Amino acid sequence: MRNIEQILADQRQELMTIDCNALLSRREEKQINLNSKLAQVVIGVRRAGKSVLCQKVLCESNVQFAYVNFDDENLASIQVSELNDIVEALYRIYGDYTHLFIDEIQNAPRWPLFVNRLLRQGLHLILTGSNANLLSEELITHLTGRYNEIRLFPFSFEEYCRIHAVDLFGRTTKNIGLRGHALNEYLLNGGFPETMDGSIDKTVYTKTLLDAIIKKDICRRYKVRYPASLRQVADTIIDNFCQEINFEDIRKSYDIRSVQTVKNYVSYLGNAYLTRTLHKYSFKSKERQTNLKEYVIDNAFLSNRDTALQPENMGWRLENVVAVELLRRQKYVDEQLYYLRESNRYEVDFVRTEMSKVKELIQVTYDFRNPSTKLYNREVGGLIKAAKKTGCDVLTLIVMYGETGIIEHEGKKIRVISADEWLIGME
Repeated sequence: MRNIEQILADQRQELMTIDCNALLSRREEKQINLNSKLAQVVIGVRRAGKSVLCQKVLCESNVQFAYVNFDDENLASIQVSELNDIVEALYRIYGDYTHLFIDEIQNAPRWPLFVNRLLRQGLHLILTGSNANLLSEELITHLTGRYNEIRLFPFSFEEYCRIHAVDLFGRTTKNIGLRGHALNEYLLNGGFPETMDGSIDKTVYTKTLLDAIIKKDICRRYKVRYPASLRQVADTIIDNFCQEINFEDIRKSYDIRSVQTVKNYVSYLGNAYLTRTLHKYSFKSKERQTNLKEYVIDNAFLSNRDTALQPENMGWRLENVVAVELLRRQKYVDEQLYYLRESNRYEVDFVRTEMSKVKELIQVTYDFRNPSTKLYNREVGGLIKAAKKTGCDVLTLIVMYGETGIIEHEGKKIRVISADEWLIGME
């Protein structure tokens, strides 16, 4: 008991060093309901700011809360029989508390039963987790109807601007230019909160973070027998972001025994929130399930790695940022995001649906100043063809550079909007 109490006391001291008044407000804070009898579960990739978000909400609400972090090597071997010791030790350290904040809950043994028991005892629970598959399966199985899920991503571009004091809405030449500069920096470096003050070596930080995701959130959890092969697949997926996956090509490249193993590895990357998968828009189930594109959760991973090829294809980087932003803006489970490709005839980057109905078609291109005929036909022509196929007339073209406004083509209207304005919500 004394050892556990010391561990938890050290965790409390570490938590209390954070100045909540200096933290950036994030829109996900409003989704956490501290008065609810449901467990509030914040999920997302490591270092997206889940713990800080929860602490900020708790501190500003002035509730009595206790804290335990299961992503601590000192608690790695904790046994089910010791979970009660943790609860008792927390009362010794914090006194009486009404709310319990548990970090990386998925690392606790038989955690769903533990959480259910605490809920029955009347505690308000705030939980964080970094593994979508384990959390979702166990939440559905054991906490049916007793949890509220909040997804958290690394900083959006709008949050990036706020933390760097970039004017979000100014229309002067200077304001527009500085937003453009900020967006280029964001496309290159991403939005992990801990890298914002410039004191951290971004390459070292990203490498360490990626290693932790691979080792802790994937290899350890899924008992991966060949971690080197997993890492090769991870690097390949990241290097080929925004592209369709060819599982057989990956299998051959690294002499992996089966395509299913490759598919498992790719699913693990998604479960750890390192990547996000988009399915092809199609009424054929087989096409939806077999034609996949992978996007990376944050642009930091695209180049800040030892094995990275350091690509600076800004068009694909912008597309990756737009994909993550579209996922960030999803509010309901019936909202889905797809891509559309019709053989070699045309392609649309994003198809946004709600209740299976197409609500918007979106293209992303970096430079649309004086577009060539080929570029114009690809971006505008693709939207027109997709509009005819899907029956959707809400057509959007997001550009980094180029004239904005309305394009009329073949009886359809396409809204052209600058990337910075779209990303910060100036629509």
